[in-house]
Amino acid sequence: MKKLKLILLPVFALVFLSSCNAVRVLSDYDEKANFSSYNSYAFYKTGIDKAQISDLDKKRILRAIETELSTRGFIKSDSPDILINIFTKEQERVDIYNNNFGMGGWGGFGGWGMGGLGWGPGLGWGWGGGNFVSTSTEGSLYIDLVDTQSKQLVWQGKGEGTLANTKNIQKKEQRIKEFVSQIMEQYPPSGVATN
Repeated sequence: MKKLKLILLPVFALVFLSSCNAVRVLSDYDEKANFSSYNSYAFYKTGIDKAQISDLDKKRILRAIETELSTRGFIKSDSPDILINIFTKEQERVDIYNNNFGMGGWGGFGGWGMGGLGWGPGLGWGWGGGNFVSTSTEGSLYIDLVDTQSKQLVWQGKGEGTLANTKNIQKKEQRIKEFVSQIMEQYPPSGVATN
């Protein structure tokens, strides 16, 4: 039994850590939109100003979106075909694990907001079994594309995941790029003609 615990412990930790880093992505679009007619974009400042994240994180997100759009041949314009808006949501997540393996507790992860990225308090290993409760803040990033002619939403991408707390700006920047990149992989919608 002790050998089984020693074998399963690293497997459990690996699964737990990889699930925390995953970005879950969804997208939706207007089937009547002509995605091939969109070649230029601008950011919708009024909407972006309302996003409840730090101004520095907004800049990081917008830079990542610019990079993704430029790889798709879009140009930034004063008279764009589409407007880009972002907004965020966060919610507290509580996970309860039946700890039959005798592993101690892990700390939580921070979400969108002023906190940044990295480990939360309470990271550690221990023996003794019992239940384990973990709390984390999950963030959702929405990226909206609005047709400037019709003033209608034509595409929306959503990414959910955690941004853990860290003082390492490079890690934070990389995590935001990962969020945006995985969301924008859904654009253009598959099977729809574009540029």
